[in-house]
Amino acid sequence: MIDYSKLLNKNLQQIKPSGIRKFFDLAEQMENVISLGVGEPDFLTPWHVRQTAIESLAKGRTRYTANAGLEALRKEICKFFNKNYAVSYDYKSEVVVTVGGSEGIDLFIRSVVEAGDEIIVPEPSFVCYNPIISICGGVPVPLVTKVEDKFKVTPEELRKLITPKTKAIILPYPNNPTGAIMEKEELEKIADVIRETDILVCSDELYASLTYEGKRHTSIASLDGMKERTVVINGFSKTFSMTGWRLGYALGPAPIIKQMTKLHQFAIMSAPTTSQYGAIAALKYGEEDTEKMKSEYDYRRRFIVNGFNKLGLDCFNPEGAFYCFPSIKSTGLSSDEFCEKLLKEKNVAVVPGTAFGESGEGYIRVSYCYSIEHIKKALKAIEEFLGEL
Repeated sequence: MIDYSKLLNKNLQQIKPSGIRKFFDLAEQMENVISLGVGEPDFLTPWHVRQTAIESLAKGRTRYTANAGLEALRKEICKFFNKNYAVSYDYKSEVVVTVGGSEGIDLFIRSVVEAGDEIIVPEPSFVCYNPIISICGGVPVPLVTKVEDKFKVTPEELRKLITPKTKAIILPYPNNPTGAIMEKEELEKIADVIRETDILVCSDELYASLTYEGKRHTSIASLDGMKERTVVINGFSKTFSMTGWRLGYALGPAPIIKQMTKLHQFAIMSAPTTSQYGAIAALKYGEEDTEKMKSEYDYRRRFIVNGFNKLGLDCFNPEGAFYCFPSIKSTGLSSDEFCEKLLKEKNVAVVPGTAFGESGEGYIRVSYCYSIEHIKKALKAIEEFLGEL
């Protein structure tokens, strides 16, 4: 018998599967599950985007594109980013089109991390950062954010964690799972700390278009002296409801983008051609579609946060993305226990906060990418569940 444990990547073997996946797998084995777990828009991709993609197929545009992506798409990405976030990039050398935002994060980490390098990762945050860092031989250093700080990175906590081994910081705002955002004056304080060092920033801005209560997203790359040390990750999944199209992009200094594109070339070749043509239409004509979706998310956001607070589960007020992060500490259950019991007893699926780091204990992540009727059913079932505890 072959001992595969001796042949497979040891760093990879030590990584646990995604905590999100565990509950999706359980839910798939059950019938009539009311899920608030998936971070996927329930809107169809706008018709003009689909139509453009269909036309590209009809015209036989099915070959590989340039490794970095269609020139026309890279131009539109740079126009879009400059218009919305006031940062100018060269489409020839400072942008690469990726297979979703996730590939952009992977490319950045693999391009900069060497064995022993420390990467500061705010927590709670999305599940992919730590595993990729560890696979590369790097060391994820958690920066625990707190509800009393509105789950924001503070300059004091950041400064404590910087060592001679620190290579970069991940900045995941608007945040999944908390819905927290970082405003310009708060980013300025973070930038003041970073400018004293040689640290790079990977700014994961996938939810940049989804901010509420009159708040507008600020990219840290727009601040003085930060563009030259920041790689911005963004994409089309959340902004234009294009999750299955698997398309994202990275913007940053040419020397870093060059290495990221090299990795992309060897691993992927190029992002899906049909998706790229659709994305051009999204950037050119999709602003109104995004605003309509955002308005509906905002309504759902206020409804579900109010619902959890009425149930006695204190809920942090999210100002971005499409998740809320209610506390379940009052129940006396751990995050995993709460989610497992809720799924088995009431057929409602949510994600334990611990899927996003140890500091997520005592919380659950709830997505409001669902209709109000769907959310009402889930809240009613959760109310019954709490009453029976």
